[in-house]
Parts: sequence; structure tokens; C-alpha cells
Amino acid sequence: MTQRIRRRILAAGLAITAAAALPALPAHAQAAKKPKVALVMKSLANEFFLTMENGAKEYQRHNSGTFDLITNGIKDETDTAGQIRIVEQMIVSKVDAIVLAPADSKALVPVVKKAVDAGIIVVNIDNRLDPDVLKSKDLNVPFVGPDNRKGAQKVGDYLAQRLKAGDEVGIIEGVSTTTNAQQRTAGFKDAMQKVGAKVVSVQSGEWEIDKGNAVASAMLNEYPNLRALLCGNDNMAIGAVSAVRAAGRQGKVYVVGYDNINAIRPMLKDGRVLATADQFAAKQAVFGIDTALKALSEHKKQSQLSGVIETPVELVTK
Repeated sequence: MTQRIRRRILAAGLAITAAAALPALPAHAQAAKKPKVALVMKSLANEFFLTMENGAKEYQRHNSGTFDLITNGIKDETDTAGQIRIVEQMIVSKVDAIVLAPADSKALVPVVKKAVDAGIIVVNIDNRLDPDVLKSKDLNVPFVGPDNRKGAQKVGDYLAQRLKAGDEVGIIEGVSTTTNAQQRTAGFKDAMQKVGAKVVSVQSGEWEIDKGNAVASAMLNEYPNLRALLCGNDNMAIGAVSAVRAAGRQGKVYVVGYDNINAIRPMLKDGRVLATADQFAAKQAVFGIDTALKALSEHKKQSQLSGVIETPVELVTK
């Protein structure tokens, strides 16, 4: 990809990273007919996806002569049916490409196939579509996103420095049918296994603050010797912090998260949250858009696309 000026994203209300340069837009894409790209995300109530949307919009404003952008999100993290309807609407609208952060790694595959059959380029970001289900549908869908297992292990390793063999910990997982939730749980377990900590419970908080709070409260009640709660995203970590406070166990139970949303930063600063991971939401969206635009400019079919574009994930502490 070449472009005379490299641009940077400033995601609204969130200092993701001042140094996170956006990928250069393919020069040959600018000479082609201006395509319409749809960015379909999960819940826009989650600050992470608002950051993703804002970064994508900022990028499009800087490249308004090159492509048009439509952004959509669902009402909550588990509204899989709603996200399927949005994709179907984009098919009817005859967009040229869909950049999708799927709410479910398996359930979205049939509508992805419908989009591909309609001649729409589909790029997968954030949460990876299930490779086996894609294969069963004879689909090649490139994935743009971080190694969630690696990111979660970084967070877990930092926590492990404060634990000893035999310490009890609980994992609050995202939506259990999503690949990123599964991979983050695996990364947390990897880190706990290395230190010899005992994972006594893994339960889904469905990526939500309230659900995370309820699960954390139940774990704290069931396991009075619990030493840490490892949360698959920062929303659930916020809920866990409230549960720890309500149980009167501040300073006795560590909480870690994932995403580095703006709301978690005061909690990192004062120690209520020990660590999180930044996976640069806006950067994922832009790389996904560029992957789609490159495929369109080179007149590639979906069957010619494949592979993984790994985006950064970094440990964030106080």
C-alpha cells in the first residue's frame, strides 16, 4: 500500500495511542469507482466499539473522495439476530464491502455466505469467524485483528506475579460462543497454569457490566478464598470491581480486564483494576476497511481472499 501522506486516528474521547499510524490507502483504489463500505460492529453501548466507529469515520473523512462508509451496531453484545438483520440490510442496499465484527463466531457465517453470494466482499475483524464453519460453507474470509490468547496471557502473566501456587481465581468470560472470548479465557488459563494458580470457575458475563457484576458477586460468595477475577473485557471488569467493593474485599481480590477503554483508566490509576490490554479498536477497523478496498481495487473475488492480518495488543498497567 502506498500514499503520500500517512494519517493517524484520534478516536473521540479515547486516547488509544498517539503513535498508532493508520495504514496507507492503496493509491490504485483512488482511481476506481468510489465503493461503499459497511462497518458492522457489536454493541455501540460498549465504549470499545464506539472507538472503532469513531476511528473509521475519522479515516473516511480524510479519504472522502475514495470511499463511502456506513456504520452500524447492535443494541447489546448478545443481539446476534439483530446483527444478522443489519448484514441482510447491507446486502439489500448493495454495498460493495462489509467489514464485520461478528457477535457470534458461528451464527453469522450463513449471512456472510449470503453476502458473498451477492458479490459483496466480506472482511472479518475483532472476533474471528469459526474456521471450521467457514470451511463447511467453502468460504474464505480474511481476519484482521489481534491474537486474543496472547493478549490475555500478557495480562494474566502480570497478575501472576502477585499470586502463588494454589491461589484460587475465577474467569469471567465474554459471550461463550465467540472465538475471542474463548481465546482470552485460554490465555488467562495459560498464565494461571504457569504460576500454579487454581481456576475454580469460568462463567460468562456476556461482555456486559451488569452481567459481569452478577457473575463476580456469585463467585465471591461461593469462593471466600478467591484471590483474583480475570475478566474478558473491561465492561465486565467494571462490574467485578463493584462486586469486590460490595463484598468488602477491596485489596484482597485482584481484578484484571481487556480493551483499555476510557472508563477503566481511573481504576487502573487507583489500583481497583490491576491491568488490562489495549487492542487498538480504531486501528482494527481501518486495517479491515483497507483490506476490503484493496480487494475491490484489484477486482478480487472473495474466493481469492484469505489469511490473517495480526494487529497489535499491548499490556496496560498503572
